[in-house]
Amino acid sequence: MITIQDILDFQKEWGNSIIKISDSYKKNSDYLNDTNNLIDSLYAYDYEEVLFKPTLASDNQFRLSRTGALSYFIGGNDQFKEDEGFAIKGWTKIRWENAGYKIYSDIAVCMGNYFFSIDNSEPLKVEFTIVLKIIDGKLKLILHDSHLPFQK
Repeated sequence: MITIQDILDFQKEWGNSIIKISDSYKKNSDYLNDTNNLIDSLYAYDYEEVLFKPTLASDNQFRLSRTGALSYFIGGNDQFKEDEGFAIKGWTKIRWENAGYKIYSDIAVCMGNYFFSIDNSEPLKVEFTIVLKIIDGKLKLILHDSHLPFQK
């Protein structure tokens, strides 16, 4: 059974992974390896189709393949020309604010906001819905929907 603490731990790991990628990119280190580790350890692409709608994707909105997710996070793929690399933007802090949870033995659904900051800048508020599933004893994303709030 998944617990709320399991979800919070997963979210912390995801945020720390994005920050690590940003830091590695800034230091001209192996950010590609860090990004592959994020995808392999936290997304279920090796097991099933993942429904991923990234925040800043509009031309190719949905990333149902591992290749599409990798491109979104670090860019550099001609199939996804709009990708500038979300995870290499220099994020230094990510804070999750969950609005609610639904837990069903081996699946958890969560939604809320997360806030992305670079140093002491005003955080970027992003809405999310994620679905986590226990696969081989570890939580993995099977759905990740993320978008900017509606602007009047």
